[in-house]
Amino acid sequence: MIQIAYVLMATVRALLMALEILMLGRAVVSWLPIPEDSPVENFLYAVTEPVIMPVRTLCERFGWFEGLPIDMPFFLTFILLSVLAAIL
Repeated sequence: MIQIAYVLMATVRALLMALEILMLGRAVVSWLPIPEDSPVENFLYAVTEPVIMPVRTLCERFGWFEGLPIDMPFFLTFILLSVLAAIL
């Protein structure tokens, strides 16, 4: 039973790390002058946006961080993923 828990936690930890890397890739790609319809950008948004959307919806519902030049829901999601990975 302990081995199953270890494998499950290691898998979740690896998925969280992969998601963090993809989010960093999304941030870097957003700074580069590439076409908006790039397959790389489309892939990164398709993979990361479902994770960011709940935080984005929560921030919009309560009016948090309106008018800031930085995408705070993205930043908060990244921090939450990092904390969750550290806890595991």
